[in-house]
Formats: sequence, C-alpha cells, structure tokens
Amino acid sequence: MGKLTLLLGGARSGKSNFAQALAKTLSDAVIYIATAQPLDEEMAERVAKHRNERPAHWKTLELSHAVAQSYRESGLQGAVVILDCLTLLVSNVILAECTPEEVDAGRALAAVEREIAALYEVIEADSAQWIVVSNEVGMGLVPPYPLGRVYRDALGIANQRLASLAEEVFLMIAGIPLPLHPYRRGLPSHSAPSE
Repeated sequence: MGKLTLLLGGARSGKSNFAQALAKTLSDAVIYIATAQPLDEEMAERVAKHRNERPAHWKTLELSHAVAQSYRESGLQGAVVILDCLTLLVSNVILAECTPEEVDAGRALAAVEREIAALYEVIEADSAQWIVVSNEVGMGLVPPYPLGRVYRDALGIANQRLASLAEEVFLMIAGIPLPLHPYRRGLPSHSAPSE
C-alpha cells in the first residue's frame, strides 16, 4: 500500500509549496497531477506560473476529473505522486453534474463519492507516496446559495475520507505545517465520516 500525506489549509496557506518541498525530499521521480482548468485568462496565467515553478523533470498529468482511471491508464510510475488539488477536483466533478441554477445535491454528492472512492482505491494499491493538497472550507460562513453548500459538504466529506486513509495529515497556516495525525491515534481510522 502506498502512503498518503494529506495537506489541508486555507487559500494561500502554503499547501502547494509545502507539498513540492516535501516531494523533493522524498524522490526525484515525481508525478504531479494538476486539477486546475484554465477556463479564463487569470487561471491560464496561474496554471502557466505553477507549471514553470515545478522541476522540469517531474511528469505532469493535467486531469479535471476521473483521476484514478486516468492515472492508471497513463502508465506513469513514480516514487511520489502529488495531487494538487482535491479542492478543484471536487468542484470539477460537481460542475459536471450541476449548474448554479439547477442543483441536484444527491447526484452531485454521489458523483464526488465515486471519484473519491476510486482515488482511495488507487492510493491503497499504489506503491508511491501520495501527497494530496486540499482546502479546508468548513471554517467560514455557510454559503448563501445551494451550489456552494453542496460543494462545501462534498469537499468536507472527501477530506474526511482521505484523512481516514492518510498516515500523515497537516493543517497549513501561514506557511507553517501543523501535524494533526498524532491527535487521531486511538480513534477508529476508517470510520464513516460524519457530515
């Protein structure tokens, strides 16, 4: 079974920088799974900037959804896999199922559950060290619109699922990684997450 490190935090908390620094300490054979879609000029610039900041010898997969299947089909092998980020992956999956005007919470949550279950299986079966980056979106206000609430709930559940598999969990605050894993010891590691 591969080992999973889950990095949680807010926007600009240093998650991606820490993920890349951690990967560099583990191996030169890194696969970087990028989930951002350059749907507008600003995002295109961000994607290009992040691409340029990564070591040139790292292999990159740009996947908006179906990460597990695409990873398997790629045939790529590495000692470390960075998934950056779960936040956008969940958003991409939900937006494939819903629009802001027509929100089917059950369908959206089921689609995210399938995506995360497949990812979970790949990580368990893989020999690589996985580093998954995700935002913690449950600490702010409740979103005032249905699609935002579905997204917040889906990402929270996805984070819990992956945390139950992770050997290490860090909460990033102002670029400082705070280890959370020791506080999980003695708790059931694969219990069903609560909403």
